[in-house]
Amino acid sequence: MSDPGAVLADLRAESEELDALVAGLPAERWAVPTPAEGWTVTHQIAHLAWTDRQALCSATDPEGFVRAAQEALAAPLTFVDEAAEAGARTPPAELLADWRAGREELLRALGERPAGEKLPWYGPPMSVASMATGRLMETWAHGQDVADALGVTRTPTARLRHVARIGVRARNFSFAAHQLTPPEEEFRVELRAPDGTVWEYGPPAAGQRVTGEALEFCLLVTQRAHRADLPSVRAEGADAERWLEIAQAFAGPPGKGREPSPRGGAS
Repeated sequence: MSDPGAVLADLRAESEELDALVAGLPAERWAVPTPAEGWTVTHQIAHLAWTDRQALCSATDPEGFVRAAQEALAAPLTFVDEAAEAGARTPPAELLADWRAGREELLRALGERPAGEKLPWYGPPMSVASMATGRLMETWAHGQDVADALGVTRTPTARLRHVARIGVRARNFSFAAHQLTPPEEEFRVELRAPDGTVWEYGPPAAGQRVTGEALEFCLLVTQRAHRADLPSVRAEGADAERWLEIAQAFAGPPGKGREPSPRGGAS
């Protein structure tokens, strides 16, 4: 089990890095379109602020969260966009202040929960560490959208290990989301971390294997770049090859992903 304290510290750092990208933006730059169709920089931050508030509700009012989630899931294909659109109507300065306040409340609330407690969510219940890891993955992924929109290249950090871990653990969900039966065999995944070490998952002798740079794998499983633009990510075995075509680290229906870059290379 992951140490909740360590994950929460990394979530804080990931949030602060994205905060630094948007804090000094003039109002007109908040309206810049991001690679997510129909979403501006404002929509991206509004989504994170809203989702952090949902996670806070889960940690502090589980029954209230379940009721609200049941209402939201009545429109599974639209409720996320609707919440982002509503939040995007908030002036940028107010939105930024709300995101900051909400994420601080969430960090505090998660830090006060017992590590083994299960918190309700839109999918299966999650431990405190898993909830924090999920929030970090979302913050990093939507932060990538913002960075791409602003033309900023971010330096990858060791915090990517949380994103990579979710991506690996979500393998079976990725198959199920496409109405496919998950393979029974475990896969071997070897990813080169930003510091040059290798993150390893699964049995060393597995016949189905995935290798590559951790950054590119994380871009793939969060669907922030097309596989054609991620040359280091390679599969050995038909099932592993199929996984890389459908991989997603996020809950919900399959996303549209990104179109291949006309220039090639990772976005």
